[in-house]
Amino acid sequence: MENMKDAFGQEIWAHFKGKDSFEIIERDDGYFDSSAGVKIYFSKYGCWPSIERKALRFVRGRVLDVGCGAGRHALYLQGKGLDVTGIDNSPLAIKVSRLRGLKKVRLMSITQVDFKSNSFDTIIMLGNNFGLFGSQKRARWLLKKLHRMTSSDAMIIAESNDPYRTDNPDHLRYHGYNRRRGRMAGQLRIRVRFGKYTGNWFDYLIVSKKEMKHLLKGTGWRVKQFISSKGPSYIAAIEKAHSSSKSTEYRLQ
Repeated sequence: MENMKDAFGQEIWAHFKGKDSFEIIERDDGYFDSSAGVKIYFSKYGCWPSIERKALRFVRGRVLDVGCGAGRHALYLQGKGLDVTGIDNSPLAIKVSRLRGLKKVRLMSITQVDFKSNSFDTIIMLGNNFGLFGSQKRARWLLKKLHRMTSSDAMIIAESNDPYRTDNPDHLRYHGYNRRRGRMAGQLRIRVRFGKYTGNWFDYLIVSKKEMKHLLKGTGWRVKQFISSKGPSYIAAIEKAHSSSKSTEYRLQ
């Protein structure tokens, strides 16, 4: 039976089959917006944002791609000879990743992640997938799980978007709406729409660099380096907290 809730997967599948595809994001305050487009999920390395290409220098060993979508990052790293496992909670996204050649891919949400200890050396959460942590409480719980699953010098390469770098009055009002509900300002409650398909509501957490550092405390992880863009997007190279190296920031010119 057709999965009416897998709106994200349906848009991925439509683009894979050469059909017109788009993505509409609905927020729980009634705000609607369109994303950058489904094409980005299939884009090649040369078309990626500079911060993504720069961040890949930290990736090594056995890799877990959280929220792999159509597999663009995982397939690139697999092509470089790395052992990559992709996970996503969309059945159709998983199907497309397999059809595009990703060897190791599993239908699994981030909350279902449960691999044995020392399974991975790098976890990537690119494409703003730090947001999949959902909330401060859930992020800390999951970060501790990821700590147990990874090697002693493992890293998380995670992208986020500073929610405060906006002058959109609808976003600013939403920050206040969230605070009144006891939520972080950038804790979005959203769902994906595509054609006749409507996804389930889910929490998506975007944070500032300061908030990310605070959130990591007590989880066994800390920021090694920030890679900044000219806009609100940035990527954090996150290391296990026992490392002696200091946190730095790299800003793209």
